[in-house]
Amino acid sequence: MRVPEANNILITGASSGIGQALALAYAAPGVTLHLSGRDTKRTESVAQACRDRGADARPRVIDVTEAAAMAAWIAEADAATPLDLVIANAGVSNSTSGAGGDAEKARLIFRTNVGGVVNTVLPAIDAMKPRGRGQIALIASIAGFRGLPTSSAYSASKAAVKNWGEALRGELWQTGLRVNVVCPGWVTSRITDANKFPMPMLMQADKAAGIIKRGLARDKARIVFPWPMHLGVWLLSLLPPAWTDPILIRGMKDKEW
Repeated sequence: MRVPEANNILITGASSGIGQALALAYAAPGVTLHLSGRDTKRTESVAQACRDRGADARPRVIDVTEAAAMAAWIAEADAATPLDLVIANAGVSNSTSGAGGDAEKARLIFRTNVGGVVNTVLPAIDAMKPRGRGQIALIASIAGFRGLPTSSAYSASKAAVKNWGEALRGELWQTGLRVNVVCPGWVTSRITDANKFPMPMLMQADKAAGIIKRGLARDKARIVFPWPMHLGVWLLSLLPPAWTDPILIRGMKDKEW
């Protein structure tokens, strides 16, 4: 089933990576884009690139971990242009959190990747539910299918996002809202630029954005790519940990998502 074309879109984490690529993919005349990021220069640069494609781009520098600020921004955006699509994309990885010790890094990952998504999705539901229509996409990860050594907090945070989004889809179905979960593998970004290890099937951000956009247009419940990695993590989740732990521990040594 296809969903109505989205003209008013809000994207968090739009200053780089998948968020930036999605903003550019949706940018077109007649489209309003509400874009958030934490870096003023990068966020405005993406907004200007979207304007160059004919879109009305409205950047906002905001931290997704701040619940009150996020609720106010989303309510303001929806009042200006009733939102058709909200993409909860902002997140951090193990290697780019910027935190000091492991404990604080883990807390920051959960605060951003889970708390930030919650702070985006709940106000979006409040805005869309009275209208009985709207679409919400949660960006999880293939890493959320199975806990990965050296990426424990990241894997767990993305598993939480994946499971919450899948549950919300059924919970909100009767309201007319559509919820979709996106689980990408490695995609080019500032995050992957910092990685010093091989990343199998690394995908360009614009290609990933195209897959996501097509999947959302078709209202796919779960958008997972690339398919060989999807198959691999699915098999890992089915096999006994006694079999898979030794393989993962050896294979993931000195690697982070």
